[in-house]
Amino acid sequence: MLITNAHLITWGVPNEILHDQALLISGKKIVEFGPSFELVAKYPDETQLDAAGQYVMPGNIDAHGHYYSAFAVGMSIPGEAPITLPTILHKLWWPFDKALGEEEVRYSALIGAIDAIKHGTTTLFDHHSSPNCIDGVLDIIAEVIESAGIRSALCFEVTDRDGPERTQAGIAENSRFINRCSQDQVADGRVAANFGIHAPMTVSEETLSQCRSAVPAGTGFHLHVGEHEYDQIRSIAMAGTRSVDRLKNHEILGGKSILAHAIHLDAREVNLIAETNSWVSHQPRNNQNAADGIAEVESYLRAGVRVCLGNDGLSNTMWREAEAAYFLQKIKHRDGRRLPGDQLLQMAVNNNAALASAYYPEAPLGVIEPGAYADLIFVDYKPATPLTAENITGHYVFGFNESMITTTIVAGEVLMKDRQLLTLDESEIKAKSRELAPSLWARYEELVPPDHVLG
Repeated sequence: MLITNAHLITWGVPNEILHDQALLISGKKIVEFGPSFELVAKYPDETQLDAAGQYVMPGNIDAHGHYYSAFAVGMSIPGEAPITLPTILHKLWWPFDKALGEEEVRYSALIGAIDAIKHGTTTLFDHHSSPNCIDGVLDIIAEVIESAGIRSALCFEVTDRDGPERTQAGIAENSRFINRCSQDQVADGRVAANFGIHAPMTVSEETLSQCRSAVPAGTGFHLHVGEHEYDQIRSIAMAGTRSVDRLKNHEILGGKSILAHAIHLDAREVNLIAETNSWVSHQPRNNQNAADGIAEVESYLRAGVRVCLGNDGLSNTMWREAEAAYFLQKIKHRDGRRLPGDQLLQMAVNNNAALASAYYPEAPLGVIEPGAYADLIFVDYKPATPLTAENITGHYVFGFNESMITTTIVAGEVLMKDRQLLTLDESEIKAKSRELAPSLWARYEELVPPDHVLG
């Protein structure tokens, strides 16, 4: 396929903006790009996809999300509104997770995939929980990824909160699926795996040891860390040390491990993350929604931590997440200079691309260059001011909007063209989802503990 009449944003280092370009795709990868008139003459027999003067750039990447949260939109929480994360977990997410069955898991992943394709998010790192639907559940999500055509790294969160049998089942599901992904090309190589853990605050020392022993060294882990002070309080109570220290002691940190949130850390924990080359995923919208606090991402970057950007199960609109990150540091410090544009792009673009490439090592992701995966989006953006490599942050934050995304391509396959989904039937999926939601909500309400139990 030859994409023609495009303005390319390469997101390389350094980033380039190239006008009136064509881009040749063969199989899953980018082969060549250059002036449109040259490549059209060079490859006259190639099928052409006319970008019609739109910007063409790598698809966005989500470093931490939850497909299963899709059915929570519009759901009522009985009794008093929860105040902080521990209450939110006990009153909302933990009973909600328990209410999920196979069909809800399948359709929540389908809804997430639709949302991702329409909004230009081509790679997602998902962190799944469904305590009453564990065995084989990652295969269900993988089937959705295959039908949708997006790219996703999957795991199941291990926790002790639902009893030892479910702890062991979660460990087994992660181990099984990691082995499957290492032996098979699941969903034509678009699905990867890491080992999911809920958070240090809900796993014992013994469970952490079992998680580490369940998979070979070098396997990446994906878990919440320091999202709330309670994570540190519980870690010190269980193990006599802080959350990140526990992970280091169990060899869970490392070059493919993702620590989501990482808000309530001390200086030594930050240095441990940097020293082990682990990743931190920042979710500013949900941190505001849950009143978790604000991660010191500028300090983390200064310390050498590889900070990425996720969405924690909110909409797969990563430009909105970047905008939130940009503004949040400024209001926290009451200083408009905070989180300058180069640091925002380092997190949201370069680091997210590097994380995704670590899980899909056959070719680079998140960049337009020969040999990179052809994961691309077309953006119908007609700026009123010049757009250059030097001022792109201003357009990225104040100009780009997910409604401008018209075409989404993953591994050379067109998943959406001119805003029309090609791999999924949105109307049918949403209709079925509306049928499933009431019974799920009813099961959830039966599982919510009374307010007096929560204290």
